[in-house]
Amino acid sequence: MKSIFALAAVALASVLALGLGASGTLRAADVAVQRVDDFQLTDHTRLAHQLYYYGYAPAIVMMTRENGSTVSRARSAELQKIAADYHGRGVLFFLLDSNLADTRETAAAAATKEGLTLPILMDEQQLVGEQLGVKREGEVFVIDPRTWNVAYRGPVPKTAVALDALLAGKPVDQARVELTEGRAVSFPEQARSAAFAKISYAKDIAPILQAKCVSCHLSGGIGPFAMDSYEIVKGFSPMIRETIRTRRMPPYFADPHIGAFKNDQGLTPSETKTIVHWVEAGAPRGDGTDPLRVNATRVAAEWPENLGKPDVVVDLPAFKVPASGLVQYQFMRVDNPFPDNTWLKAIAMKPGDRRVLHHVISNHVPDPSKPRPNIPGGSVGSYTPGAQPQMMGDNSGAPVPGGGRLNFQMHYTTMGAETTDKTQVGFYVLKTPPKYIKRSVVIGDFALFIPAGEARHKEVAYMTFPADAYLYTLYPHAHYRGFHVELKARMPDGREKMLLSLPKYDFNWQRDYDPVEPILVKAGTKLIATWVYDNSVHNPANPDPRRNVTWGEQTPDEMMYFRLNYRWADETVSQVRNDLQEKLYSSSMLGSLDDNFDGLVQASELNGPIGKMYQARFADLDKDRNGGLDSQELMAGGGRRAMRNAARDTPDL
Repeated sequence: MKSIFALAAVALASVLALGLGASGTLRAADVAVQRVDDFQLTDHTRLAHQLYYYGYAPAIVMMTRENGSTVSRARSAELQKIAADYHGRGVLFFLLDSNLADTRETAAAAATKEGLTLPILMDEQQLVGEQLGVKREGEVFVIDPRTWNVAYRGPVPKTAVALDALLAGKPVDQARVELTEGRAVSFPEQARSAAFAKISYAKDIAPILQAKCVSCHLSGGIGPFAMDSYEIVKGFSPMIRETIRTRRMPPYFADPHIGAFKNDQGLTPSETKTIVHWVEAGAPRGDGTDPLRVNATRVAAEWPENLGKPDVVVDLPAFKVPASGLVQYQFMRVDNPFPDNTWLKAIAMKPGDRRVLHHVISNHVPDPSKPRPNIPGGSVGSYTPGAQPQMMGDNSGAPVPGGGRLNFQMHYTTMGAETTDKTQVGFYVLKTPPKYIKRSVVIGDFALFIPAGEARHKEVAYMTFPADAYLYTLYPHAHYRGFHVELKARMPDGREKMLLSLPKYDFNWQRDYDPVEPILVKAGTKLIATWVYDNSVHNPANPDPRRNVTWGEQTPDEMMYFRLNYRWADETVSQVRNDLQEKLYSSSMLGSLDDNFDGLVQASELNGPIGKMYQARFADLDKDRNGGLDSQELMAGGGRRAMRNAARDTPDL
């Protein structure tokens, strides 16, 4: 594969050989084909956009811009007017910011000041601008999604003419028009393009793959191929480039500008550009021994390498999953392997067949004939696709009361062929009790309602912490319509801080996000979870875009779920604060339904199964007749029991 810059040079030479007309234009028949490869960029509102997702549009328009420029302001406003004119014809419009001096925050401020509603795609690594061959601000690219070729490239004023031709199925008469105004966009890497062919596979590429990819891409691993030689990597190099440009791999999706997490598997900007430029230079072998050859004899470890063999392994009963149809939740109860109170430092689940196991959620079930345990019971582990082991850390542990049974809720999905799952759970035990108790709670909206066909539906839920606490794990979960998710803290003084943002959620890779340092949540702070769902026909994973979707257990239904692992700041093993738990649960109930954040739940906010239940009793529960249910009235209506009945997917509540 030639360097992208070498290809650009060939295209430029062709243009020069043809010669520009007096108007600085080229006819469509004289223009070398310029193809736009797929990419994903995050816009100024933190929402992800993947180019090929919009293949349904009749045309896609992108214009380059930068902040603080008179030309960019004028041309952005002009393009927005054109966008309004073509809104009813399905054409999509974007702004592209490849200027290294611009940030998402400054772009958002500029959009507000200028009244821009078009998404500003932040090309922070300049890979999209490089591939397009961007020269100046204010340059328009009209893309034909039928071929992913550039149908028109030039100034804004000629955009409408180009669009009319493209929409009419005709070639654009003036397909390339030279820009004579606006600032040049600087691409520093272009000056180094000749050196891309000299990027060392042995010294530069293989170490990145070893650190960020090989743990999955081993024989027997979850990756589709083993990275165990240069030849294998080169063979898959076009796919590697594509998955990096679209940010599907490595499977770590937290916004790098928000928070710092222990399990960060993402590529740095430098690593990303190094791999992409190496692939575009033809993935040369270069000198040196092949560092990946050591993986030829390696196989994926039975249990996580950083933990080793568990202290205790529990075998769950085998379950035969049919080839098709919906499988009801399976509730598997096994004897508690711990006769005495035990504290866990880590939990790892090993699916028998990860192709069909949607999730595992667990809890301890006390023996009703025995006295109430003197340590709290709760989750004893969970699993979702792509999940990693759950680590406690920081002198804390997950409590497992002695005796009783362990309950595992198993959610299976069919795959077109019958198979049998036999999942194992590995427990890693602390030899002495820890100082702190690790707890979990879920922010959820059990009355969510996603209209049929809606592409970007938003649901919000919150909970208010009654005392100081430390957050250890942030874990978002939805089904196939989940598109984007964020968690932010709203302090008692009104200040807000974003804790986690996933510009694009991926159902196939549901990970715990563990802050490098536990996050202190002060008393009175609201933690607010926001989910965006794609229930449109354009979502390739959507089970049925014709449905109005509510909360449900099965994958064709949907969930709005955000688990937090935390500890109370003043709770220790010797001083348990179950009173704080009850207050938090009460807040969770209110926050799951209070869409307008007024501290009350109106009848109009009640949707889904739990909403119907409360609507039927609304008048009786509204004791003060103020038209809304407060926290106490909700709890009187069933509280946690109501949440359990309407959302059995959260047994740890």
